[in-house]
Formats: sequence, C-alpha cells, structure tokens
Amino acid sequence: MSTPQRTCLYDLHLAHGGRMVDFAGWEMPVRYGPGPVAEHEACRTGAALFDVSHMGIVEISGPDAARRLEAVLPAAVASIPPGTLKYSFLLDEHGGVIDDVIITGGPGPDGPVTLVVNAGNTVEDLVHLRVELADDLTITHRDDLALVALQGPTAADVLARFDTGPAALGFMQAGGATIDGIAVDVTRSGYTGEDGFELMVAVDDAVGLVERLLATSAVTLAGLAARDSLRLEAGLCLHGHDLDRTITPVEAGLVWAIPPTRRRDGGFLGADTVLRQLADGLDRQRVGLRPVGRKPVRDGAELRTTTGAVVGTVTSGGFGPTAGGPIAMGYVATGHREPGTDLVADVRGTDVPVVVTPLPFVPHRYHRP
Repeated sequence: MSTPQRTCLYDLHLAHGGRMVDFAGWEMPVRYGPGPVAEHEACRTGAALFDVSHMGIVEISGPDAARRLEAVLPAAVASIPPGTLKYSFLLDEHGGVIDDVIITGGPGPDGPVTLVVNAGNTVEDLVHLRVELADDLTITHRDDLALVALQGPTAADVLARFDTGPAALGFMQAGGATIDGIAVDVTRSGYTGEDGFELMVAVDDAVGLVERLLATSAVTLAGLAARDSLRLEAGLCLHGHDLDRTITPVEAGLVWAIPPTRRRDGGFLGADTVLRQLADGLDRQRVGLRPVGRKPVRDGAELRTTTGAVVGTVTSGGFGPTAGGPIAMGYVATGHREPGTDLVADVRGTDVPVVVTPLPFVPHRYHRP
C-alpha cells in the first residue's frame, strides 16, 4: 500500500490535537479535542475551519477551452460568467458519475476554467480530461495551492475583520481578499449546508492564513467526522458512496445541475443515457431515510419492504446532531420513493425500520442576496 499524502497543514493539525486518519489517500484530521459533535455544532452556530487541501485544483486553458469542456461536462461552461461557480459532473459514456466537481468560470473563452475535484479522484480525473480533450488545451494540476473552508453563520464576520470584500459575495460567487497581508482567492461556497467560504491560497502561505483566522478566537478547527455529519444533514452527495460510475445525475436527483439547453440538446459524454432517463423515467432514485429509534444505519445496508422484497441500498448513514438522531440516504426502486414509505434496513442481520424522508434533513442556509 502507498503511504498517504499529507497536506501543508499536517503539522498544524498535530499541534492542535488532530487525530489523523487515512482518507482518500491522504492523512487528514478526523477530529480534534472537542470532538465531532462540538465541531459540528460550532459550524451550525459560529465558524468552523476545515482543511480541504486534499481536494484537486485543476485549471484548463487554451483555444475555446470553455466551450470545448462542454463535451465532457453537462454544464453550459461557455456561459458561466467570470467569478461564478457551478456544480457539475464528469460523466462516462454510460452517464455514470466519474466525479462531481465545482467549476469556476474563467476570464474569457480561452480560460483558464478551474475545476475543484475530489481528492481520491484527482489522478483519474486528470487522465480522463487528457484523453477526452485535445492536446492543444493545457490541463494543469495546481498542487502549489492549498484550500481551506471557513463555514458557519459567523464566517462572513470573521473574514470582515481582515477584508470586507468577501461579505459582498453571494452564494457560488468568487472574488479576492487579503487576510492580514496574505492574498487569497475566495468563493462563497462549501459542503456543510451553511453559509461559508472556501479560501484558495499559496501552499507557502496556508499555515499563516489558518493561524491568523484561529487567532481571532471565533473559529473552531473541525475534522472529517463533522464535515460528514454536516453534509449528510444537508443531503449532499459523497462521491464513492452516493455517486459513482453506476449512478447517473438523474438517479441522484441532481438534474437541477444540468441546464435546460443541455438537457434538450445533449452533446456531452453520457448524454444518451441522461436524456433517455429524463424522457422515460427511472428505475431507482436517491432518497432520504430516517431510521426509527436510535440505531444508525450505515452505507451498504440492504433496504427491503415490510414484506421482505429487496428494493434498494443505503449509501450514506450516521448520526445527525442537528437532526437529533440517525439519518441516512440511499437508492430505492421508483415505487418506494415517496416520503412516508416504510422500509426495513438490514444492519448486520438486524432489521431496523426506516422511513423515506424528504431531503435535506436540515435546511440549507446559503447566502443569497
């Protein structure tokens, strides 16, 4: 097995009591001293800081780069204004999700267009892009940059102590800022369902940036466990669990991320499957699930009807501190996806009743001016 990689903040995590685990080939903090529930609650009520430098940052530039990216992404890339973010996917020829990504529009048609991709998929994504796009486009992995996420209802106030610019951004908008002399690229985005920002900074400046934010005493370091409970309560997909090559965006309930013109005209890898599902309907769909009682239901658990018929599988599950109990997501056959449907999850041989529930479990609080 290969040795896990470390972000530029590894020593800082250790200094603050981070408990490190292997995640997607990276040594990352799963929690700190206060524990995951306290970190989760800090994000819901204040400001929590997450190291997301393991994510891949990819820039694509060259002749007509934005329009040509539309061959591999169902987003209308050429129509994304500069400084605007869009959620999208890299799809295979069958419409399966190779990865879900965040796109930032470039300054012009030749880019650079920036993609933030999942840590465990960075190498595969780069290979896919280089195979599917012509050689005259330049595809650069920006491993000279680090990424941290400042999330929660007071995140804008924290940044305003250093620079008032980020507070003027709306959800999924990008801009620049200076944090105590450190230049950062800022996007108002995140993976928690809360208002917040992601800060892209030179690797050499990342520790200084985090130390300055922590010095405000208004920021709590948070790890992977809190990030997972927050995104699950927000009903957000985790690639490798709720999304993979066997799942399409339509089945995942993410059609909203495909613009109407692309749903109509296609022209992207996997479009035949996506457009057929939109026209003909689905055999299965992602749903929220509420276990009855306090026993959590984890990914991989088989879902059955109360009469024993197998109808689906749990893909994510755990305890939701804000939701006040166990929560899960999974895929179920179309006839069993209506909210209120009673099902049974097989948890290591024990039947746990679950109820199909609308998503998200906790309402999003994105800043939409």
